[in-house]
This record gives sequence, structure tokens and C-alpha cells, in this order.
Amino acid sequence: MQTTQYHLAQINIARILAPLDDPIMAGFVTQLDAINAIADASPGFVWRLQTDEGNATAINVYEDNRILINMSVWKTVEALHQYTYRSAHNEVFKDRKKWFEPHSSHYMALWWIPAGHIPSPEEGKEKLGLLSQNGPTPEVFTFKQQFPSPDTIEVIREGKKR
Repeated sequence: MQTTQYHLAQINIARILAPLDDPIMAGFVTQLDAINAIADASPGFVWRLQTDEGNATAINVYEDNRILINMSVWKTVEALHQYTYRSAHNEVFKDRKKWFEPHSSHYMALWWIPAGHIPSPEEGKEKLGLLSQNGPTPEVFTFKQQFPSPDTIEVIREGKKR
């Protein structure tokens, strides 16, 4: 079996309804460590953005300090999809309207990175901007409109040459 040369990076952002220490946010804050632990233990998980506190709530790349950023790296789209929609994370995701404002533009982006590369928050912000500007492309895409990793494309091309 060939080792992949690329991993999947993802960013998602959300604007919280109130500061994290507000009682309205308690349901989200109390679940954060458990949900992050599930991600860390999930098959295909590689890395996630975090501070010494174990989450990324203090990291901000937007002027609005109520915009939370979440970034992670996975071995495959399927691994991220499984965590997002088939683990306990999905229950928190379903409750997002309790803690986050509705989105007016793209809030999540996926892109392929060379294995071993750790994306920066600025890189993630740039990818979200590209997705909003151009829609899904091989450079940045969504779960709904995915593009294969560059090494998958290379294997397909090699197969056609034979």
C-alpha cells in the first residue's frame, strides 16, 4: 500500500453569540475538552490547532474577537467526515445555533497539504477567502464538492499511461 504524500487540512470558523465566560456559552465550553479528545483519538487524525490550554479559543486572526477558529489535519476526507458527522461531535454540531450566529458566507474550507506541513491560522483564513471568492476548486473545497489529493491524481495519471 502506497503511503500518502498529502493530508487534508480544514478550517472552520464561527461567531459566538456572547463571550466564552457568558452563561449562554456554558454548554459549548463544558463540552470543548471532551470533543477535542475525541478528535485527538479519532482514526486518521494528525494535528489540531491549540494553545497550552488544549483548544484554540484564544487564537484570533480576525478583527472580531468573537470569531472562533478551529483547524485540524487529517489523513483523508473520510476520516474527517467520520469524526464530524459520525462521532459525538455531531451532537455538538447539531446544537450550534445555541452558541453561534448563522453564517453569511463560507465558514469551512478543506485543502490538501504535503504530509508533515502544519497550516497556520493565516493560511486557513486565506483558504476561506479563496473559497468565498472562487467557490470550490482543487485548491480549496468543501465536503459537498470535493477534489482528490494530488497524489491520487498522480496515481490515476500513471495508470492511464500503462
